[in-house]
Amino acid sequence: MDSLQPSVAFPVVEERPPIRLLFTALLLVMLLGALDQTIVSTALPTIVGELGGLESLSWVVTSYLLTSTIVVPLYGKFGDLFGRKVVIQASILIFLAGSVLCGVAQDMTQLIVLRALQGLGGGGLMVVTMAAIADVIPPAERGRYQGLFGGVFGLATVVGPLLGGFIVEHLSWRWIFYINVPLGVLALIVIGLVFKPHVAHVKHKIDYMGAAFLAASLTCIILFTSQGGTLLPWSSPQLWFTLVLGFITLGGFIYEERLADEPIMPLELFRERTFVLSGLIGFIVGFSLFGAITFLPLYLQVAKGSTPSQAGLQILPMMAGILSTSIISGRLISRIGKYRWFPICGTALVACGMFLMSTLQLTTPLHTMYLFMLLLGLGLGMVMQVLVLAVQNAVPFKNVGVATSGATLFRSIGGSVGVATFGAIFTNGLQSRLADTMPPGAELPRSMGPTTVEHLPAALRHTYLNAFAGSMHVVFLVAGAVVLLAFALSWFMQDKPLRK
Repeated sequence: MDSLQPSVAFPVVEERPPIRLLFTALLLVMLLGALDQTIVSTALPTIVGELGGLESLSWVVTSYLLTSTIVVPLYGKFGDLFGRKVVIQASILIFLAGSVLCGVAQDMTQLIVLRALQGLGGGGLMVVTMAAIADVIPPAERGRYQGLFGGVFGLATVVGPLLGGFIVEHLSWRWIFYINVPLGVLALIVIGLVFKPHVAHVKHKIDYMGAAFLAASLTCIILFTSQGGTLLPWSSPQLWFTLVLGFITLGGFIYEERLADEPIMPLELFRERTFVLSGLIGFIVGFSLFGAITFLPLYLQVAKGSTPSQAGLQILPMMAGILSTSIISGRLISRIGKYRWFPICGTALVACGMFLMSTLQLTTPLHTMYLFMLLLGLGLGMVMQVLVLAVQNAVPFKNVGVATSGATLFRSIGGSVGVATFGAIFTNGLQSRLADTMPPGAELPRSMGPTTVEHLPAALRHTYLNAFAGSMHVVFLVAGAVVLLAFALSWFMQDKPLRK
């Protein structure tokens, strides 16, 4: 009878691949994907100074976030269908090709398009590596390995701006992309040699139509938010047609999700109040987080005259705040079994931090700014991971995976829309202020990086910096107002007993 029993799901320890070596390679892959979401922030002012296109600055970040967000659910299905190993290798190759091409970009348009290509690979780096652990680690041992992935993501959030600033200052902004190549090749070699997945492939029906509708909708909505009042006047029929098309394709996405056998976002999840509230709050938190990470280094380098590496160091208070409260809130929730008050307190702190940032003047001491950034980070850390925990605790076990992906998707979409919106608000404000205050006959250079601003005539530099700071005030003021909406939504969250 024993011979008729099915074989165990996991091989004995001796037959496993070298777990530590493989896991190190997977961590390296995760680090590559996570770093590229933040490493560019301190390099953006230098990139604008060389390539021009200040009005398109936010799209260097947005294009990567947009494409990497859209392909996440597809990579999950591809991993089940074709096997995790080949999908990881393919995503690394796409990411590395995009990295090399970004490094040789000759203008802002090329860089934006190539960042989108890089994002197509980057979206797979994180989601497939997380899933790959299930191929080689038994369930009882997975927790400690998955926890290290979370640590790497947090590390990338802190190290990214620092590393980006150091590379820009001592090498060239192009090396923030080239540095991916040796690390990615090393990960490719190790994965190719030691990753031997043994889990049977699962046949899926991939919702390509849903992904296409989602991509079209997000692209149209982000184009509307980023071009309104900057590249196109608000009265432009083309601009409003873009928004209408975005809502039409959003309707197409919802309709497709109702019919799809395996939808990207099962509509039944929206019957769960916790999922809806967590998604909306997560969208707003992503909106604030990526907007702050993108525009704070710009403010520090232009308004405060910081070097790229100094700017990376100067936003450490915000990153330290995020890391500390992420860890502390997780431990407290495990101890007390309640989580509702963390999003409430966190969004309140984020709103206060944003409103305080909107009061910054050119003469504001840096230590005051550090305090505001710390407050902002403490609030963000209290919200991000708690929302995922709340969703996982609220939905049935069979929907935990897709609900977690959905919560992450909302936050990533918020980041894409936030960076584009902040970019439009900043550019529109800067252009209008300069038009009102520039001396007659004065002209600014096409490329306005920190070095260019520093070498402007004194009177013109003063005019530009005042316009720049005033535009940043509006960015943070709008962000604070939006976060107040998340604060209001947080009060409707319910504490549900944590499942054992």
